[in-house]
Amino acid sequence: MTAMLKPGTRLCLLVLAILFIGFGAGRIWNSRPVLADIRACHCDISNIAAMEEHRECSLCIEAEKQPAYVDVFFLKDKNPTKPNRLLALPRMHEPGGHALAALPPEIRHILWAAAIAKARELWGEDWAIAYNGDQRRTQCHTHLHIGKLLPGMENDRFITVDGAADIPAPTDGTGLWVHPVNGKLHVHTGAQVNEFVLMR
Repeated sequence: MTAMLKPGTRLCLLVLAILFIGFGAGRIWNSRPVLADIRACHCDISNIAAMEEHRECSLCIEAEKQPAYVDVFFLKDKNPTKPNRLLALPRMHEPGGHALAALPPEIRHILWAAAIAKARELWGEDWAIAYNGDQRRTQCHTHLHIGKLLPGMENDRFITVDGAADIPAPTDGTGLWVHPVNGKLHVHTGAQVNEFVLMR
């Protein structure tokens, strides 16, 4: 049938078909679920049922299950593609996106110290701990990723600190990752995604 149409008519039909396909694909793409923006999270710990409706609040629910005297607890990463990962979390909640910097310094110190002790227990001196930036976290509750450092991940974008108490908390929404070097810690900062340095 198209062979009987004039060239100009065939061109118009082709353009219309491309526009139609593009419009349809755009609607499908825009209807796809997007990652939660945890920066505007409003988890209400007094309403567990409401939090259960939001995937990004699931770690807040886990925190609420912990005894009141617990400062830090550990969970195995539920992602089946990360069988070697462990999460370290404070029981304490913070408003909004639960930024690491929003934790009181003493709780932040306890969190890092506990995470480092657990990392050494699991991986000796081959450990690393990663904290993703606000734009790339899918869970609002503060959590650190513990795992084995992959080979070749070291770079020159780091500061050296003596221990857990000296690890800085990013205030610009980025994350960091930490690993041991010659009795001290290298703290790599400035990136949103940091857990890629860990064995899955």
